[in-house]
Amino acid sequence: MAAALKPVYTAPTVEAALAELAAFEQGQWGQRYAPIVASWRRAWDQVIPFFAFPPAIRKIIYTTNAIESINAQLRKIIKTRGHFPSDEAATKLLWLALRNITGKWGSSTHDWKAAMNQFAILYEERFTQPHH
Repeated sequence: MAAALKPVYTAPTVEAALAELAAFEQGQWGQRYAPIVASWRRAWDQVIPFFAFPPAIRKIIYTTNAIESINAQLRKIIKTRGHFPSDEAATKLLWLALRNITGKWGSSTHDWKAAMNQFAILYEERFTQPHH
């Protein structure tokens, strides 16, 4: 079902997304699970702003696997460690963990780089590049 909905949120425009939603509605999943289409239509006003972003940013928004993976790894580290003598100790452990996690990233980060470039263009006044 997720694959059948993907054309809706990856559509280039709001109009194209609406057409894809209609196609989903007429397809096997839409016929079988009509409440899904109804839910998308009820929330359409909240979906539309998503299409104002360039494709690189939209991909980062709808691709949550990387974020979920980081959160799972951090939860595991905290659970394994258990008790912390101070907030600073917990912060240091999380910082080191994030450094290790991001150090293992490979070519999949190219999506993040493209999104960061788009954010820098759209929100120049609020976006700062880290100093090297």
